[in-house]
Amino acid sequence: MQGVACTNCTRPYPEEGFPYKCPTCGGVFDFQDEIQFDPKIVAPAGSSIWKYRASFGLPESAPLVTLGEGDTPLVFSKIAGREIGFKLDYLNPTGSFKDRGTAPLVSVLLSRGILSAVEDSSGNAGASFAAYAAQAGIQARVFVPDYAAGPKRAQIAAYGAELVRIAGPRSNATIAVQRAADDGAAYASHVHQPFGLMGMATIAYEIVAALGSAPGTLVTPVGQGSLLLGAWRGFKALYRAGVIRDLPRLVGVQAAACAPIWAVFTAGAAGLSWVTERETAAEGVRIKNPIRGDLILQAVQESHGTMVAVEEKEIQPGRDALAGLGYCVEPTSAIVWDGLNQVLKSAADPVVVMLTGSGYKSLE
Repeated sequence: MQGVACTNCTRPYPEEGFPYKCPTCGGVFDFQDEIQFDPKIVAPAGSSIWKYRASFGLPESAPLVTLGEGDTPLVFSKIAGREIGFKLDYLNPTGSFKDRGTAPLVSVLLSRGILSAVEDSSGNAGASFAAYAAQAGIQARVFVPDYAAGPKRAQIAAYGAELVRIAGPRSNATIAVQRAADDGAAYASHVHQPFGLMGMATIAYEIVAALGSAPGTLVTPVGQGSLLLGAWRGFKALYRAGVIRDLPRLVGVQAAACAPIWAVFTAGAAGLSWVTERETAAEGVRIKNPIRGDLILQAVQESHGTMVAVEEKEIQPGRDALAGLGYCVEPTSAIVWDGLNQVLKSAADPVVVMLTGSGYKSLE
């Protein structure tokens, strides 16, 4: 895979197979070079995230796999006397922002002739993978923690994927799927595989296209952090291309019940002793050991941004407040409400808040 290599030993991604970690040293794969964005090479509007294909870094042989992801609305509501933009990414085909990353990921699977793969998820990524796998003719097996919301489990099964429920915390599902991968299954991980990050970068392209400039502040939930990291890479690509003159300040929001990146941002390495994996209504960000946590921290710091943590008692009121504005989102997405209020006084305009998952996924 051109441009992709191990971040530890620098060996390139193998020409065959679909390893989720470096076969030599166990390191994480990532793109070696920064995204190259050329505003002259963008397809007409209405062609989903694939109008930005030239920036994806995918092989020419990779087929276009799409369900119409991207092009989600940016809607403004007045909050505390200020116009705040809400990027409605819960309106993607499977009800979450994950579709942006799944489309290129499944495209790479097909380009390598892989027709059977496994994934692990707290719900949204699994549902997204199940849907795109079905569209691409790939047999999917999805490992989920047993506590995953019922509608999410039903959605995964509805696409025809094999659903494997794992007892215990979210990390147990990851352990189980990695055992399957070690036994030979292709692991289409939205976390370990870097290919979806290019799809996440399209969030930046769309926001800038809608605003005519970069936002002053971007507020987003953070679990593994692929949305924040991908968006930051997208904004930087636009900046290098001369499309925007400034970069946004990133505000990452985590649930206090499981907030490893916030803890390290706040107290350095000593903050790791604070990290727990307690139950939380924001199940989608219950990630104790984010794979690219160091890159998330780097992005937040580089943007002169911040990380905030939201107490459990604030999550449901946040969901209700957003619903009162017409935005029906799940608890994982709703943590941005309290996060926004924590930083609003100092947030530079225009402020854009990511709404990442549909509330229909959490309504039993």
